[in-house]
Amino acid sequence: MTTETMSRPAPAALTEWAIRGELILNCNCTVFCPCVVSLGNHPPTEGYCQAWAGVRIDSGHYGDEDLSGLNVGLLLEIPGLMARGGWKAAAYIDERASDAAYDGLVAIFSGAAKGTTGLFSVLVAEFLGAERAPVVFETEGKARRLMVGKKIQGEVVPVQGKEPDSEIVVTNTEYWMGPDITVATATKGRVRAFGRVWDFDGRSAEICQIDWKGPGR
Repeated sequence: MTTETMSRPAPAALTEWAIRGELILNCNCTVFCPCVVSLGNHPPTEGYCQAWAGVRIDSGHYGDEDLSGLNVGLLLEIPGLMARGGWKAAAYIDERASDAAYDGLVAIFSGAAKGTTGLFSVLVAEFLGAERAPVVFETEGKARRLMVGKKIQGEVVPVQGKEPDSEIVVTNTEYWMGPDITVATATKGRVRAFGRVWDFDGRSAEICQIDWKGPGR
């Protein structure tokens, strides 16, 4: 795959957009990532954050362009406190996306489209790029899997609580992704992309139902 966007997209006229679906994330923190409750005011457990994430879009649009059924993979690197910025980020856009959907998703996930993900435009110091790729998001039982070729191969599962049929959920948070975060761990978390070689098997993971929109909130 060739890199199609190597710098942050230039600001454009703001377009109304919305995404509903599910997000999974696996980082290098030990279980459980402190950023969810501290909102980035507590450092990651290792002092810095490296993460991959996957988004399954069940329904959504960017202007008149339908985004339903598409998937997105993300790579995130944060040097210290999440709230202090200095992030590096990259996006893998579902190869099935039309040109208009691709451009819309790059705008959304770079923060240029404002709204829920607009904080990226403030916190991300370097947008490494966006690429079209075969982005597969699968659910089997309680397991969620993200596969972006050989670049990201991940699987996360909820951490089992006292009641095995009920997930451990941190509710009513002000976390940017959504208010209710399922505590999870990675059974596989491997990244081979943009010069990064990460293995986060057994590390912290999150599952979140998302309802994002823009440009306003």
